[in-house]
Amino acid sequence: MARGRKQGGGRKEPRFGLAAAMADLRLDPKDRIPAGEDAPKKSAAKKKPVEPDDEDDVPAREPKAAPPKPKPSRGQSRWGLSIGRMAYWALVCGLWGVIALVGVVVWAGAHLPPIQSLEIPKRPPTIDIVGVDGTMLAQRGEMAGANVALKDLPPYLPKAFIAIEDRRFYQHWGIDPIGIARALVANILHRGVSQGGSTLTQQLAKNLFLTQERTLARKLQEAELALWLERKYSKREILELYLNRVYFGSGAYGVEAAAQRYFGKSAKQVTIGEAAMLAGLVKSPSRLAPNRNPEGAAKRAQTVLAAMADAKFITEAQAQAQIAHPSVAVKPAGAGTVTYVADGIGEVLDALVGQLEQSIVVETTIDPKLQAVAEAAVIDELAAKSVKFNVSQGALVAMTPDGAVRAMVGGRNYADSQFNRAVTAKRQPGSAFKPFVYLTAIEQGLTPDTVRQDAPLDLKGWKPENYSREYFGPVTLTQALAMSLNTVAVRVGLEVGPKNVVRTAHRLGIASKLDPNPSIALGTSEVSMIELVGAYAPFANGGVGVSPHVVTRIKTLDGKLLYMRQSEPPAQVIEPRNAAMMNQMMQETLISGTAKKAEIPGWVAAGKTGTSQDFRDAWFIGYTARLVTGVWLGNDDNSPTKKATGGGLPVEVWTRFMRAAHQGVPVAALPNAQGSGLAPTLAQITSQISAPSAPGANAATTARAAPSGRGTTRPEAAAGLDGWLVDRLFGGQR
Repeated sequence: MARGRKQGGGRKEPRFGLAAAMADLRLDPKDRIPAGEDAPKKSAAKKKPVEPDDEDDVPAREPKAAPPKPKPSRGQSRWGLSIGRMAYWALVCGLWGVIALVGVVVWAGAHLPPIQSLEIPKRPPTIDIVGVDGTMLAQRGEMAGANVALKDLPPYLPKAFIAIEDRRFYQHWGIDPIGIARALVANILHRGVSQGGSTLTQQLAKNLFLTQERTLARKLQEAELALWLERKYSKREILELYLNRVYFGSGAYGVEAAAQRYFGKSAKQVTIGEAAMLAGLVKSPSRLAPNRNPEGAAKRAQTVLAAMADAKFITEAQAQAQIAHPSVAVKPAGAGTVTYVADGIGEVLDALVGQLEQSIVVETTIDPKLQAVAEAAVIDELAAKSVKFNVSQGALVAMTPDGAVRAMVGGRNYADSQFNRAVTAKRQPGSAFKPFVYLTAIEQGLTPDTVRQDAPLDLKGWKPENYSREYFGPVTLTQALAMSLNTVAVRVGLEVGPKNVVRTAHRLGIASKLDPNPSIALGTSEVSMIELVGAYAPFANGGVGVSPHVVTRIKTLDGKLLYMRQSEPPAQVIEPRNAAMMNQMMQETLISGTAKKAEIPGWVAAGKTGTSQDFRDAWFIGYTARLVTGVWLGNDDNSPTKKATGGGLPVEVWTRFMRAAHQGVPVAALPNAQGSGLAPTLAQITSQISAPSAPGANAATTARAAPSGRGTTRPEAAAGLDGWLVDRLFGGQR
C-alpha cells in the first residue's frame, strides 16, 4: 500500500488543527442551532486517536448535533422583548423623574425663607383721607380696609368665593389634585388657560409671600407654602386671612376695602349679588372692576351666582332674582376731582408725620356733598359750552371765611390731567385783583363815594381801555369797581402807589410775586386761585386774615394722635370799617355790575369778576357770610378763548354751586357798618356756618401785620406757592 501511494505521485502530509477539522464540514438547515439557545456541550469522552496508517482511509467524523428544542414563534418573541424593554425604560424614566422632581422641590424650597421663621406679613401702611363729616374721600397706598372677622360677615359672602374659586376647600390639605386634574383637562380641551387649579390656600400663599410672576418655581413655592399654611392654621383662619388680603382691583385689598370702594358700604352689609360680584373679581381684578367694566363684572357675577346655586349655597330662585337685578358700583361723592386734594396731602405727609410705619387717617375740611356739587358744576358747564367759547379747563375753590377749604376742583378730569389748577397754576387775575387797589385807596382816606374820572389815559405809550371802550366821565369808586372800569382803576392805583397796592395784596393773603408797576391795577401779575380766594376771605369775615387749609388732624387707626393743626392768634388785616365799605362796593357788582347773573335768593353776596388780556382767563370770586368761592376757566396753553369773560361762564358755575351750598342754611349778613356800627367778629361769623367741624379741628388763622401794611409776615416773591402756601394749605406750619 505504501508502495502504491509512492507510485501515485508522492506522499500527502497530514493536516492538523481547526482548518483540518473544518475542511469537509457541511451543515444542513436541520443541524442549525435556534437563536437564543446555548451551543452543544462537548462530550466528556476523549476522541480515539487515529492510526497514522489509516488516516486517509477513514472518513472524517462529523460532530453530532444536539436535539433541537421547541422554537417560539416570531410574534411571541418580539412581544416579550417589547414589554420587557418598556417596563425597563419606564422604571428608569420614573426613577429619574422622581429624582428631578425632588431636586426641583428642594431648589424651590431653598429660595424660600426658613419655614419656621415665616410669619404673616403686616399690611402695608394705608392713608385714609376723610371729609369733614368722617366719610371716606380717598385712599393712598395699597387700599386695605379693616380686618373683618369671618363670623361678622354674611354667610353667603365667603361661600361665594368657595363656590367659584375652590369648591373642595374643606376637603383638601392645601393642594387639590382633583382640581388640578380638572383644570388640566379643561385647558387641554380649550387649547388654552381656561381654568386654574390653585386652591384658596395657594392663592393666599401667593398674596402673602410671593410675586405674581407665572413660573414653575413660583408654583412650586406656592404649593410648599400652602402646605405650611394648612399645617399652621385652621380652615376658618385661612379663609378669614384670604378674604382680608385678596386683591380686588382699583387698589383695594380685602373684602372690606372692596365693598367700600365699589358699593359704598361695609362688607358686613353687602347683598348676595354684591358678594357674587366681589368673588368674581378675583379672577381678573383690573379687567372686571365694576367701576371700570360694569358689564363684564355683572356677567362674571352671574357665573358666580350659578356656581353658588349649583353648590346649594343659595337657592335657584335667589340666584335668578339677583341675576335679574345686577349690582351696580356706586360713585363716591367727588370721586374724581377730590383726588387733586389727596395728591396735595400726599406731598406733605412726610413733613407732617415722618415715614409711615402704620396706617393713618387724615381728617380734612372737605365737605363731600359740596365737593360733588362743585365737580358737577364745573364739568357740566364745560361740557355744554367749552366748544362755543374755546375753553378746555376749569377750577373751583370754596372755603369758609376762616379759611377751611370745603371743596376744591383742580381740573376738568383728573384721569386726563393730574395738574392741579386750583393750587399750582398761576394765571393773571385781571380785574379780580382790583379790590386790593380800592382797599388801598379806602385805607388812604378815599370812600366808596369818592369821584374819579373815567376817560382815556396815556402812560408813555400805554393806553389802558375799558372792555366796552366806552367812557363815562366822573364816576364814584363804587361805580368804577362794579362796572370794572380800567381807566379809573389805573388812576387810583397810581394815586395810592403800586408798591402800596402790592403790600395790601400780600397782607391779605397773596403769596406770589407782584410787580409794582402801573398795570398791577389790572391784575397783570400772576397768582393762584387758592391764594386769591384766601385773600378775599377777610372781606367776608370782617377783616381777619386767614390761612387756607385742608388738613386738621392725622391719627393712627387705633386713635393715636400724630398731628393736629395748631391755632394761631387772629390778626386784623383790614379795619372793620374799611371791610364794611369794601363789602358795600362789591355788593354792587352783583346788583348792577358785571356779575348781575350771580344771585343767591335770600342771601347778601359780593364779589368781583376778572378777565385777563385777550380773554385768556375768566374769573369770578364771590362770597357770602358762609362761603368764599372762586371759579376760573381758560386753557392750559394760555391760548385765548372766544371772548369768555368773568361775568359769563364763571358766574354761571359760581351761582349753581353757591345756590346748592346755601340750601337749608340760616341766612347771615355780610359784615358792614350798618346797624350797631360794629362788624361781627370772626367767631360770630363762623358760628353761623352749618358745616360740621372735624373733632379737634381748629379755625386757625395766621398772624399778619396791621392794616397799615408794616411788618407783614407774608413771603414776597421768593417763596411763592412751592413753599409757604402749599405747606400751610395741606397742614404744614412754618
